Amino acid sequence: MSFSVSAMPETLEKAGNITVLDPRQIQMDFPLLSRRINGTHLVYLDNAATTQKPESVLKALNDYYTNHNANVHRGLHTLADEATRIYENTRDTVAEFIGGVKREEIIFTGGATEAINLVAYSWGMDNLKPGDRILLTEMEHHANLVPWIRIAKQTGAELDYIPFDDSGCLIIDDLDSLITDNTKIVAVTQMSNVFGTINPVQEIIEMAHQKGALVLIDAAQSVPHMPVNVLELDADFLVFSAHKMLGPTGVGVLYGKQELLESMEPFHSGGEMINEVTWDNATWAELPHKFEAGTPNIAGVAGFQAAIEYLDHIGMDAVRHHEKVITKYALDQMSELEFINIIGPKDVNIRGGAISFTGAGLLHPHDIAQVLDSHGIAVRAGHHCAQPLHRKLGVGSSARASFYIYNTNDDVDAFIEGLIAVKDYFGV
Repeated sequence: MSFSVSAMPETLEKAGNITVLDPRQIQMDFPLLSRRINGTHLVYLDNAATTQKPESVLKALNDYYTNHNANVHRGLHTLADEATRIYENTRDTVAEFIGGVKREEIIFTGGATEAINLVAYSWGMDNLKPGDRILLTEMEHHANLVPWIRIAKQTGAELDYIPFDDSGCLIIDDLDSLITDNTKIVAVTQMSNVFGTINPVQEIIEMAHQKGALVLIDAAQSVPHMPVNVLELDADFLVFSAHKMLGPTGVGVLYGKQELLESMEPFHSGGEMINEVTWDNATWAELPHKFEAGTPNIAGVAGFQAAIEYLDHIGMDAVRHHEKVITKYALDQMSELEFINIIGPKDVNIRGGAISFTGAGLLHPHDIAQVLDSHGIAVRAGHHCAQPLHRKLGVGSSARASFYIYNTNDDVDAFIEGLIAVKDYFGV
């Protein structure tokens, strides 16, 4: 049992060997995008935080609760069987979406953050000791930073960092010396949520494996926006979230190589993840259930299935192509604004569609976001869960516009007009 993309308008056409999507047609599948904010048409540019949901995802959620609501894996009645098939079919779909991995290697979590914590605690507590080293980058989201800080303090391991340069790209010339024989794990974002930089994770993985280190890839910003094949990368762990790729909130994915997951103790314990329980002992279920204690977010997983089907209908190559085109258009337009300082690389071939920026003088990112909101334009303002990164840049926060499949050049034009309105309002 699976959910199909609703009868959506034809959204694709060919331009040579490249499939080109039509964002105006795609917008029609997203009910929230028809809203008006402060009397004007909504321009949603906060996609790096979360994406909007198409009608097919909303219908999948409603269909689950209306027609199939039951707990999974625990009943022999019809509804329980239907709920279990929905849940497990999504696992198969996710496994195929990231390159055809084994279904046992797909663990559903509450989000990418929980998935990273699972690895940090279930693997880290048993495999790290004083003198061991954990290698991160200076551009990590707090979700891939704070858990490792805590684990380092609890195990006595030490933290190292791959630095970034003035353009927001990792400096990997000295990677051979940063990954030492004592480096046990490297945890790196594939795409920065601040810079938008697409990091050379395959090169990092190859170097780490040569030194005997494992690699965790934070793919929360990459899997929704570009083709990602975890088998080609040879990542040991990879995490991402449903809500950043059209799916519901509260659902995440941990991919882990089977032999690693089998060697790890559970992160959560309780119902469903057991094999046998006595008064003084318990043994664990086989993968993937060992890491899925309690009642999961079944409805969210059902919606996630519909989200992946929607993206599969479009094709991730088309998603990536669209974002390169619209990001270049936005960068070109923003570069003409002298009161705006763009953070991150300008080459769209090495970056995604999240563009962070600061304003001239005393123009605070929060002020930028508030004025833009008055024009119906939704952007992010703050440190984007990356305080050390902003501290290194010498700023407390930044504003961020981020694009997805339903954004158009008209959205960019409205954004630019909004920024000019900010300039005029504050007289900068």
